[in-house]
Amino acid sequence: MADSISSDDVRKELEKQIAELRKEIGALGKSLADHGAETLERSREAASEALDRAKDRTRSSFRQAREQAHLVSDAVKEHPGTAATVLSSAGILGFVLGLFVGATLLGGDRRW
Repeated sequence: MADSISSDDVRKELEKQIAELRKEIGALGKSLADHGAETLERSREAASEALDRAKDRTRSSFRQAREQAHLVSDAVKEHPGTAATVLSSAGILGFVLGLFVGATLLGGDRRW
């Protein structure tokens, strides 16, 4: 009966395999946690860089808008009559265009 395996031997072998599996699961858990931490850090860095770029672009856009506003203001101060004429013409053109679009949307077949 030397060939037969005792239940104690089977139990010991199973306990050994379970202990090895627990070690492997622990190592996998640690590896996943490390990987997750690395991914989180990379994501934070990428978000921070994107935010910095967006801030720079916003500052640049505001600076350009401010410069353009000053140029327009200076031009209006230098040529008030021309500015009034341009703005009035734009207003009249917008009004006429609005009337035309409104009549078209209402489905009016009226001829002008």
